[in-house]
This record gives sequence, C-alpha cells and structure tokens, in this order.
Amino acid sequence: MKTDRYTKNCYDDILNLPHHVSVSHPHMPLSERAAQFSPFAALSGHREAVKKAERIVSERKELDENAKSILNGKLQYVLERAADELSVQITRFEPDAEKSGGIYKNITGCIKKADSRRRIIILQDGLEIPIDDITDIQGTFFDSCEYL
Repeated sequence: MKTDRYTKNCYDDILNLPHHVSVSHPHMPLSERAAQFSPFAALSGHREAVKKAERIVSERKELDENAKSILNGKLQYVLERAADELSVQITRFEPDAEKSGGIYKNITGCIKKADSRRRIIILQDGLEIPIDDITDIQGTFFDSCEYL
C-alpha cells in the first residue's frame, strides 16, 4: 500500500482527543462485553448429541468355552501369586452408559485380590474390574508357565 503524507496525517486531528463517555449508557464491564462475542447455540443440546453420535462403540464379543477356560486359568494363576505383585495387562469391555455397545480398554497393573461375592478383581491401585467384563489377561510370565 502506498503511503503518502495525507495518509500519515489524516487522523492527527482526533488521535489525542479524550475517550467519549456516554451520558445515557453506563460503561459495560469487560466480562459482559466479551459475552457479546461468544458463539450462539441455536439448538440447545445439539453439541452433546453430536459428541454422543461421534463416539465409536463396539459390540461385546462373547468368548467361546475354550477362551473362557484359558482366561479362567490365567486369572487363577495370577490370583494365586498376588503376593508376587505380577504386572498384568487386562483387556476389558467397558459398556457405554448411553449407547448400545462399549469399548475395549487395556489396563496395566498388579492384581491385589478378587472378591468372588461381588465378582470383581481389585488392582493394587484400588481399581475394581468386573470379572465378567475381562476378555484377556497378558503377562510375560505366561510364556514360561503352565497355567491351565
């Protein structure tokens, strides 16, 4: 853009004037002024509905009898050695609270104990995992042992 002498000096007459203060309208606080420019949500709940629809869920896969037997053997092996603080990776299905299905999560930790009455296992960090939601247990120690 070409600047000439006129462009540089065109606002010189108003640059040093005091800020106008309205007599009829009180000064607006900055917090209210910022609210003028916030986005408008014409449809209440629309954002939440979109987020819910975007969540990807999977259907729960049922384990066959052989997989259940292997999983049970692994769980028994780890529970018998809870004092050894074996680190395991547990794959569990976590049902979605609002949609049909859920997600599979991997949790790493040491199993502290099992509560057979409540059908949960408790990790040393206090996390409780429903036994019926567990789909797999992994650990390096399984490679060198007979757990069935």
